[in-house]
Amino acid sequence: MRIVVVGGVAAGMSAASRARRQDPDAEVVVFERGEYVSYGACGLPYVLSGQAGDSTDDFGALVARTPAQMRARGISVRLRHEVLSVDAGAATTLVRDLNSGQTRTEPYDHLLLATGVAPVRPDWENLNAAGVHVLREIPDAQAIGASLGSGAKRAVVIGGGYIGLEMAEALHLRGLKVVLLESAPQVAGRMLDRQYRAEVGAELERGGIEVRAGVNVEGLHARAGRVTGVQTDAGTVRADLVIVAVGVRPRVELAQSAGVRLGRTGAIATDARMQTSVPGIWAAGDNAESLNRVSRRKVHLPLGLGANRMGRVAGVNMAGGEAKFPGVVGSAVFRVLNLSVARTGLTHEEALALGLDAVSADVRSTDHAGYFHDARPLQVRLTAERGTGRLLGAQFLGHGDAVKRVDVVAALLHGRGKVQALAEMDLAYAPPFSSVWDVLLVVAGKLRAMI
Repeated sequence: MRIVVVGGVAAGMSAASRARRQDPDAEVVVFERGEYVSYGACGLPYVLSGQAGDSTDDFGALVARTPAQMRARGISVRLRHEVLSVDAGAATTLVRDLNSGQTRTEPYDHLLLATGVAPVRPDWENLNAAGVHVLREIPDAQAIGASLGSGAKRAVVIGGGYIGLEMAEALHLRGLKVVLLESAPQVAGRMLDRQYRAEVGAELERGGIEVRAGVNVEGLHARAGRVTGVQTDAGTVRADLVIVAVGVRPRVELAQSAGVRLGRTGAIATDARMQTSVPGIWAAGDNAESLNRVSRRKVHLPLGLGANRMGRVAGVNMAGGEAKFPGVVGSAVFRVLNLSVARTGLTHEEALALGLDAVSADVRSTDHAGYFHDARPLQVRLTAERGTGRLLGAQFLGHGDAVKRVDVVAALLHGRGKVQALAEMDLAYAPPFSSVWDVLLVVAGKLRAMI
């Protein structure tokens, strides 16, 4: 059996490793158009900021397995090989060696498309000027590092989502004057409810990062091929480094060339086994849809754990085993300077948009017993369905490990749990770690009285 994997990062390498373990006799080949495989792309901003690795260019710290290590496991890894097209009828791929420029046909019995996402690149003037960057892969981070090394002092980050927020922090920690531009009225627009988004924006401002929300970028200014500023509908913002983080799109060109069906989100549609509409072709990772277990709708949610888990499921099934991807509940956690933020399930606004009769309760407390000198604020919003009491989601604002209470709610959401179940949970208690009535129990009790 010959298993061909297109893409060698999270989903692709997880699939290759699991397929090899499932069937040690299978030939597993991975084509990766870049120079790196099996690395944690989510850590890129933290290496750039100096919070990870031995230096601000130690991107090797993010590599989990090298090509040599994968080959030692019996997996053929071919770097700088780009798959150009797929002939599903003949069960072949057309592959170009980017070093030699030569192309050749490669057969497969099973083909996994793990091509991920690409950053959205708006049609702006001077988008290709020196000092203008996106961040998705190690070479992108290396290019940003080169701009920092050339003496950049003023940075503009365009986009207030996960990548934009993380890069604003990273550049601020590197000593740059940072302005964050967001076209929506607030940053973190699709991640949190309005009042929680306001807290994120306030934390950025407290930390010295200027936020300009509700402004639209019209183009970039450049001199002698290097960026000098960003033109918005509210004026020009000076910059000698610009990060464009306005979103991502799933890479589905290969899937389309093979006649694979896309879902309503624009990502690849699969069943729970990660099988696409074309026999023998599978998809996993950021280019594929997921089932949201709370809304029961298909979503495109490009996050690390889901990509790795999809890859494992696809690897097992391609090698003759049986596994299913259970779906997601939309759990995420991120940090903005001294504020940690987490969410799972649906926000109140998302639930209302889906036509659900949602009700939410908010509680402000501390992360452990309030009489401790180091007790810190913790804010929680819990959302449920009126009448049924079914949990719909939660949002947390706090510090450090405190927001990881989100995982308790995520566990209940996976089982379609109710507010009553959370209110009755036997949570661990000791004063250095929580209050006797943990904030989760308090907010669940308050919400229970509202439904």
